[in-house]
Amino acid sequence: MKNAPDLEDMHVVTVAAEAAGARLDKYLTDTLQDKEGSAAPSRARLRQLIEEGHVTLEGPGAGARPVAEPARRVKEGERWRVVLPPPVAAKPEGQAIPLEIVYEDDALIVVMKPAGLVVHPGPGNADMTLVNALVAHCGETLSGIGGERRPGIVHRLDKETSGLMVVAKTDRAHKGLSLQFAAHGRDGKLARAYTALTWGVPAPKRGTVDANIARAAHNRVKMATVTPRDAEQKNDKRGGRIAITHYAVKAAYAGGLVAQVECRLETGRTHQIRVHMTAIGHPLLGDPTYGTGMKSRKSKLSVDAQIALERLGRQALHAHHLGFEHPVTGEKMSFDAELPADMRALVEALEG
Repeated sequence: MKNAPDLEDMHVVTVAAEAAGARLDKYLTDTLQDKEGSAAPSRARLRQLIEEGHVTLEGPGAGARPVAEPARRVKEGERWRVVLPPPVAAKPEGQAIPLEIVYEDDALIVVMKPAGLVVHPGPGNADMTLVNALVAHCGETLSGIGGERRPGIVHRLDKETSGLMVVAKTDRAHKGLSLQFAAHGRDGKLARAYTALTWGVPAPKRGTVDANIARAAHNRVKMATVTPRDAEQKNDKRGGRIAITHYAVKAAYAGGLVAQVECRLETGRTHQIRVHMTAIGHPLLGDPTYGTGMKSRKSKLSVDAQIALERLGRQALHAHHLGFEHPVTGEKMSFDAELPADMRALVEALEG
């Protein structure tokens, strides 16, 4: 079954006896290929759709629940619904969005991404992204090696996280920077540091969170730490992806209700800092996904601090330091950015 053109395409398939035991992503790839031919999504695309919650298990007792497990084995009689989001333009158009440029040369550009700006186009964010702004600013010089929908992008920040980002303008720069981000600083070339405001003061005040991260089983917008046993229960042999965050407490406010914490990444997973700090009992202030359940602590803040937190309206996370080796010249590049106005106002209120 399919919806009208230009809307989301929906397919419902029932697992036949001969297909039982197949991986979910492979089963759907083969089944939709038989139905749609060359128009069917690839296995990589279906894996992404599964992980993003666009594939649901229907039927008695299932409740049409998303199953974010590409490796799950299908069973005879199961009914699976696949929703294909409407396509977005392959090549983002340039849009006149203000850019705060920290540094620029012929090979790359370093910008300050404000909170609220999505990095690249995707489902639900077809335009008005950082990429659209960069296309308008850089024109034809912007590298396309990272994919037409995310030209020049070698790393990303969450929509509501502010801070420093580097973008490649040439293929050579893109390859060089991509290698550095893939190494996550283990080769001594890349350094990234974030300022986070957390509920409570982590103990010890300096430490490392080493916990694998995977997509949450029952909420496609959340990530979660997993253990090998969790992974076994979810039939996920990968056990999530390795994730390591080093943290250091820099200051404490409001009698220890809040801490300013510097986090340095050894890996770069989705929501990594937010998930890891939550895992050790110190979610970020203002985080609507991982910081719920903190109303009692919020009520203990001063009135000014409560107002500043409301005005923040996002997770208190800012990428304040970025260092890398220039992919063309080999020069050591280092950039630092002060806290944005909204986080600075919150800190001042906490200090007051």
